[in-house]
Amino acid sequence: MLTTATGVLFGLITASVPIAAVIGILALVLGLIYSPMPLHLAAGDIFWSNSIDFVLIAVPLFILMGEILLRAGIAERMYAALTHWMSWLPGGLMHSNIGACTMFAATSGSSIATAATVGTVALPQIARGGYNAPLFMGTLAAGGTLGILIPPSINMIVYALLTDTSVPKLYLAGFVPGLLLALLFMATIAGACLLRPDWGGSNPRSSWRARLRSLPDLAPPLGIFVVVVGSIYAGVATPTEAASLGVVAALVLAAFNHTLTLEMLRLAIEATMRTTAMVMLIVLAAMFLNFVLAVVGLTDLLSAFIEGLGLGPMQTMIVIVLAVMLLGCVMEALSLLLIATPLLAPIVAGLGFDLVWFGILMMLLLETALITPPIGVNLYVIQGVRKGGSVNDVIVGALPFLAALLLMIALLLAIPQLALWLPGIAA
Repeated sequence: MLTTATGVLFGLITASVPIAAVIGILALVLGLIYSPMPLHLAAGDIFWSNSIDFVLIAVPLFILMGEILLRAGIAERMYAALTHWMSWLPGGLMHSNIGACTMFAATSGSSIATAATVGTVALPQIARGGYNAPLFMGTLAAGGTLGILIPPSINMIVYALLTDTSVPKLYLAGFVPGLLLALLFMATIAGACLLRPDWGGSNPRSSWRARLRSLPDLAPPLGIFVVVVGSIYAGVATPTEAASLGVVAALVLAAFNHTLTLEMLRLAIEATMRTTAMVMLIVLAAMFLNFVLAVVGLTDLLSAFIEGLGLGPMQTMIVIVLAVMLLGCVMEALSLLLIATPLLAPIVAGLGFDLVWFGILMMLLLETALITPPIGVNLYVIQGVRKGGSVNDVIVGALPFLAALLLMIALLLAIPQLALWLPGIAA
């Protein structure tokens, strides 16, 4: 059964079949071969019951919030403000890239949106400042991955739905690893530019007066973050309600910046509908696959196989990490989350690991998938924004940050409290 599932999965991916269709076809094939019952008859009920789940309403709301912020001109002002505060570091504006990605990640919940937004603003600085182009683009591809680790995160909502885990606990658990990973990215930049000073370009000088005058431009993303995440932990709103508050706050900011127009709203809503349709189709197909896997017993078979290896809990976890990283080379991040989580979560829980901790580990593994060739989506997002040259430049530039991600994964495996400390305090 495992051989059949793996063969069908990789065969369809190799044939460039859209991932939602890959998941749906895999479910149908496994049901037809290994189940005595016509499982496809349950598809309609599964699609309907999961599509009306209250938690999932947060997904289009967070996407809409990010689209409004993108078109309101907030990202440009935020990036300009960060250049005043971070340009003195070795690597100059490359640190501003990471800082901007970190702040925008705390408002958008999406890695692709984070990479595309900050990349659009930052890429013209390569020629102006004389920066090493591959490393500069690598900072944008890697920094964009923070969108699924720093709250609010759309992928965390999906993980919570798949594992029946608390969204607020996952959000709390993502804070420390997310900020630590941002610092590791910045340390990578500083190390590279200290070794090769010519990579750091000519950094703009800034006075304390200019820095202080730029502070108001950092307030909007921080305000959105306080509204969304603060309302959750103050007990005022659920994650879904907090997402709606975030949309309202984004509209207020757009109106304040005089960028709230009917045309801007039309573009934001159209982009939200396209992205939501894609995400929801993949999610619902994955829900049907989860049902099929449970009925045909593939989850139990995989658990028995792993137990039969005779490894200890941490050794087993390392095997799981390596397997997910390997899958991340050939699968898009959301698809990987939806396929791997239902299979692995019961095994991880059976080994005695906390599923909140495993959720953060999964986010980190998904981040590696976002910048791992040949399927790393963020690599192609930055290349698309760049509009020229070879994608190999982006891949080469992202490699040092892939090493930083692997170090962060190792730290989380060695010190689980990096993720569990804040949820433990709030409990």
